[in-house]
Amino acid sequence: MDFSPLATRKIIHVDMDAFYASVEQRDDPSLRGKAIAVGGGGPRGVVATCSYEARKFGVRSAMPGARARRLCPDLLFVKPRFEVYRAVSAQIRAIFGRFTDMVQPLSLDEAYLDVTQNKPGIASATLVAQEIRRLIREETGLTASAGVSYNKLIAKLASDQNKPDGLCVVRPAEGAAFMAGMPVRRIHGIGPVTAERMHKLGIQTGADLRDRDLSFLQAQFGSSALFYYRAARGEDDRPVHERQERKSVSVEDTFLEDLVTEEALVQEINRIADNLWNRIDKAQAYGRTVVLKVKFADFRIITRSRSFTAPVRSLEQLMETGRGLLRAQLPLRIGARLLGLGVHNLEGEEDGEGAGHGAQLPLL
Repeated sequence: MDFSPLATRKIIHVDMDAFYASVEQRDDPSLRGKAIAVGGGGPRGVVATCSYEARKFGVRSAMPGARARRLCPDLLFVKPRFEVYRAVSAQIRAIFGRFTDMVQPLSLDEAYLDVTQNKPGIASATLVAQEIRRLIREETGLTASAGVSYNKLIAKLASDQNKPDGLCVVRPAEGAAFMAGMPVRRIHGIGPVTAERMHKLGIQTGADLRDRDLSFLQAQFGSSALFYYRAARGEDDRPVHERQERKSVSVEDTFLEDLVTEEALVQEINRIADNLWNRIDKAQAYGRTVVLKVKFADFRIITRSRSFTAPVRSLEQLMETGRGLLRAQLPLRIGARLLGLGVHNLEGEEDGEGAGHGAQLPLL
């Protein structure tokens, strides 16, 4: 297999298939083959994850529970059991540890592995990925999808290509073509708002993005331009971090229309708090300080915070604090184009994805 001289890394991204829902179906045979959602089905509930049977109806993670029920009237909601998910996640990480210590977990159900040098001395990263997936199925009864490539960006995209229970390998010589056919909305690091801006500029795919020069991208996207420029060419030199301390957990949303009324603003902060709590519970990253972020229509940004003597331990406390911080700013002089909520001063920290930016040895 022909590789470039710069090809020095072998990266695997492992992503469990519908993790929480799959654990519930594994443990309760009556749920197998049915459309289920893990999360809250009430008026303020949010889908943490759902089975593939539910996804056929358009149900997705982070979707409000009420909307999920409208899309799938037979949807069964299951209360999350995070202690079980954490235990299964530990089993999976132990499997990773048999192959490499270079593991960067992103959450309970996904991680990057650098297997350029691996403990069993297996030359092919593809064979390593196949063996990891086999062991996960054998020891946990669950399936995992994996992407194998020469950098983190492509490995993560590849792991989603053949879900569920799939494997996708993208070699160095194939990276540019792989990215060329990728819709920009799917490229990790390009959010929904940015993707919409790109669409308006005629940029639909990685190939379209690659056709724009760096100066054009800098004029349109500022400091993010270099990442987009390199991503379109299949370039990403971010290393896999064994340990990376998470400083905070946050969620923010940009709106198509500026929000002005108290009702609209409070409704949005409640929804953001719900999504944020999902992330906090998933990462077990509880913090003592709640931070509100507001970006106004004129792009001015303010942040407000409230700290407690002990970490915030419930969605209700998080939501109430977020509403309190927001209402203290009302009425707004000008509409809000973005709201965000986060927790800082974390007590329990989980490894997370870093922000930076690719290449491997033969037999990927």
